[in-house]
Amino acid sequence: MEDKIDAYTNILELIGNTPLIKLNRIAENLSGNFYAKVEAFNPGHSSKDRIAAYIIEEAERKGILTEGSTIIETTSGNTGFSIAMVSIIKGYDCILAVSSKSSQDKIDMLRSMGAKVYICPAHVSADDPRSYYQVAKRLHEETKGSIYINQYFNDLNIEAHYKTTGPEIWKQTRGKITHLIACSGTGGTISGTSRYLKEQNPDIQVIGVDAYGSVLKKYHETQELDTNEIYPYRIEGLGKNLIPTATDFNCIDEFIKVTDEESAHTAREIARSEGMFVGYTSGAVMQAVKQLDEEGTFNEDSNVVVIFPDHGSRYMSKVYSDQWMNDQGFFDSKSEEAVQRVEFIK
Repeated sequence: MEDKIDAYTNILELIGNTPLIKLNRIAENLSGNFYAKVEAFNPGHSSKDRIAAYIIEEAERKGILTEGSTIIETTSGNTGFSIAMVSIIKGYDCILAVSSKSSQDKIDMLRSMGAKVYICPAHVSADDPRSYYQVAKRLHEETKGSIYINQYFNDLNIEAHYKTTGPEIWKQTRGKITHLIACSGTGGTISGTSRYLKEQNPDIQVIGVDAYGSVLKKYHETQELDTNEIYPYRIEGLGKNLIPTATDFNCIDEFIKVTDEESAHTAREIARSEGMFVGYTSGAVMQAVKQLDEEGTFNEDSNVVVIFPDHGSRYMSKVYSDQWMNDQGFFDSKSEEAVQRVEFIK
């Protein structure tokens, strides 16, 4: 009898159990110990693989998804890629309403995975019929046999991370984690992870990262949606111009805001100092850590876990493009200057 070949049945079996990696050079002047939960090790290169597989498999268990169904979702890119990947394996069609703020790299990736993509203007209100929320709803109504994932208002978004990301971090840190720092967009990652961790130890401090131009921080503090806070910003997948019910604000101790510019520079710094090619939101969460350290949040006994949500390959036309950085005026800062790293031999 031949030995069984040691292989995964399909790519979905690789979702989860991502590594926790100690941050060294970028954290050498900070108080405490810092570790990154690197979600780019998921097969779809982001934390959104977790919710895509979990929500779709729950829909299958409940009989909501059947053969020939179409899956529809709103996305800034990563969730869409993960849903498209899962749809391929499971045999569903995939339609995605995407924010125009999404990088061209992300949009090209979605198309390459067989998804039909509708690009919607980013800087319109959530109830505008052109917004990706409303476009997705319309497509769901018009498409027979479709389901709308609706990650911003789906409790399964939280549940996916409660059942996977939280337990993984608790096990990997042997229960020694003191702080969790994570970006908040839909809020599923930070809410589900925090809910699990605080059940194990309610003293763990959970800090959400928000963007200037977003309403989440003030809503957490006042329970009021202040539309005067809303204005265009560049970071994808961070912050919101509405309040997602997939965010459990009771699980989050505080929010801190970061700028587009500093987050972009910090993403590039992570790549150069740690050899981790991570995305824009990873720069945002590390920038938040720097600001929190300046405020005296940590001490030498702190064990801080930060979530790096995705891979840098999705931002080649943005934060990893010197031309894009220059066009945004980001090289005017003292943080970093444009450096010519390529020489042509004639």
